[in-house]
Amino acid sequence: MTELIRVGIIGGAGYTGGELIRLLVNHPKADIIFVHSKSHAGQPVYQAHPDLLGETGLHFSADIRQDIDVLFLCVGHGEARTFLEANTIDRQIRIIDLSQDFRLPQHAQFGDRHFTYGLPELNREHIRHAHQVANPGCFATGIQLALLPLAQQGVLDRVYVTGITGSTGAGQGLSGTSHFSWRANNIQAYKTLSHQHLGEIGASLSHLSPGKDIDINFIPWRGDFTRGIFTSAQLDADMPLEEIRKWYEDYYRTHPFTVLSPEPIFLKQAVNTNKCMLQLEKVGSKLVVHSAIDNLLKGASGQAVQNMNLMFGIDERAGLNLKANFF
Repeated sequence: MTELIRVGIIGGAGYTGGELIRLLVNHPKADIIFVHSKSHAGQPVYQAHPDLLGETGLHFSADIRQDIDVLFLCVGHGEARTFLEANTIDRQIRIIDLSQDFRLPQHAQFGDRHFTYGLPELNREHIRHAHQVANPGCFATGIQLALLPLAQQGVLDRVYVTGITGSTGAGQGLSGTSHFSWRANNIQAYKTLSHQHLGEIGASLSHLSPGKDIDINFIPWRGDFTRGIFTSAQLDADMPLEEIRKWYEDYYRTHPFTVLSPEPIFLKQAVNTNKCMLQLEKVGSKLVVHSAIDNLLKGASGQAVQNMNLMFGIDERAGLNLKANFF
């Protein structure tokens, strides 16, 4: 494909919208036609995203144009379905939704539009032919990438997962637990064993292990940092670590953004990149799989651009060669 992909963005004033703009203004095959925001209409994009000052002369728009190839929905959970109900979008326009509205199989249909679950490491060939994609959740991405090779081998039974996320995972709106004075030097478990991403995790793992009843026990934490997700999944595994490592190497051999590390991983390796860093540890019969991602990139906007690249038949890595903020 030689022509530029014409892009529209709904909900461009939030964190995921800002990250998406940052990626697309430097994307070799993308042209942002409009960025929609009701609250910022008419204002320069840099007023909501000061980091984009000097990067783009775009202004927020109140209009929804149809002269585009793909529409990104960077809106809150529940708002994507409401938006599509209230607005007619030309059927030729592809849609990538970053909310959770269409991720689960039972919610994937909207009228005559079907949303494909947008985890490339699971559904890459389906995404290539999709007209609508439901971008995965951030915790769901990190946990699934830690477990997909094990699900493919049919060895998952009961899994215990802990994970910690930065404050940007809660979105741009302020709340009692997103203020700096609360987050600093603090940590808290939340949505214990009931996180909303469990449904999509279970659906993906069951797809690779049909007929198996996989029990995922997940305790998420709020961390005192801004970006990133680090998870650790523990399960029983009797086979040698070398055999398990080969499962991961084989599974991710053709997936450029998932990296298996021989050394202990840490969050800074993933922050500001579209990578998922993985590490395996085994003590006796206990296996632990650690994963680290940037919740706003591989967990949201970076993965959305990766999905766009696949949908339009260009290099999966286009616009996503990003360096980690190591120091």
